[in-house]
Amino acid sequence: VMLQILLNGIVSGLLVALPAIALSLTYGVLNFPNFAIGSMITFGAYIALFFNVDIGVSLFVAAGLAAVGLAAVALLIDRLVYRPLRGADHVTLLVASTGVYFVLENVVRFLFGSDIRGYDVTVARPHRWMGLRVNNEQILIFVVAFLAMVIVWFILMRTPFGRAMRAVSDNPDLADVRGISRNKVIALVWVIAAALCSTAGVLVGMDGIIDPLMGWNYVLPLFAAVILGGIGNPLGAVLGALIIGIVEEMATLVLPTTYRQAVSFVIIVLVLLLRPHGLLGKPRISR
Repeated sequence: VMLQILLNGIVSGLLVALPAIALSLTYGVLNFPNFAIGSMITFGAYIALFFNVDIGVSLFVAAGLAAVGLAAVALLIDRLVYRPLRGADHVTLLVASTGVYFVLENVVRFLFGSDIRGYDVTVARPHRWMGLRVNNEQILIFVVAFLAMVIVWFILMRTPFGRAMRAVSDNPDLADVRGISRNKVIALVWVIAAALCSTAGVLVGMDGIIDPLMGWNYVLPLFAAVILGGIGNPLGAVLGALIIGIVEEMATLVLPTTYRQAVSFVIIVLVLLLRPHGLLGKPRISR
């Protein structure tokens, strides 16, 4: 039983890890907590649903089109909402992202309704391996999430864009003096964040159901993962997400499943009290 719970926790953590990386990247470059991250998961899932169910393409192709579509939406939102607020305080940007969340959620409700939907995929029997029950969706989540994290790591650590992004995150003014375009870096960050969120949305939809509140259910675990790992640290976001996933699954041994998100809230409070900079984050130095 414990091994099965551990496996389920790792899979749940990987679902959280992808948008947690996106949240960490946008925070690192834009310097504000993007509350709209949950609606980006939902919007990406519904774009894929439109192409998969309404148009009739394969889910693999629909997922790719969803990444492109959500990237276009994210860039449009940045141009209309966030760019005019560059340099504003954290609270202003947080409120703006909250407004974006509710706008995107209601656009989904207007276009697709509030009914529970699902992708057009073949239902397969779960596999049995060493006493564990493993279904095809869990295998796909593990493979896709791992590949996505490797690609993001390579972009951040082995490409000129990754160096430019780290420079903008560390010191935007100095990066601008060195000829690094902050707007181009921000645009590329939004594209990566959109790809991660849409992929997560598709994986969540395959593993469960698709409804307008599916992204909302991940907001608290997302922020818990990012805070636990260290705000602005993508690697820390992955570590935090895996810990959150495993702890939430373990908590179901003693708590009803409806209280799973309460575990994320408790973790946020404890981390902020005991280690505000997170597991892999660096404490801020005040001068």
